[in-house]
Amino acid sequence: MPTLIRLVLALVFLGCLGLVGMLALTILVTPTQKQVTVKIPQRELVLTPVAPKPQPQVVEAAQLPANNDDPNAKVVNTPDD
Repeated sequence: MPTLIRLVLALVFLGCLGLVGMLALTILVTPTQKQVTVKIPQRELVLTPVAPKPQPQVVEAAQLPANNDDPNAKVVNTPDD
């Protein structure tokens, strides 16, 4: 049991050292600002035209005759050719 306690205390001590180190970095180190220039090749600046997506073809449903009393009748989509 004393070995387990020593291990836990050593891990807690190392964790505290890590936290103190991070705290010291946040307090003592100040970031500096500098201007950055990035060169972009001209070929990436040229706009290329994009063709619009083709619109889907609209197909209307066929109508059943009004005198059809069949409950199993179905409406079938057929293209108008």
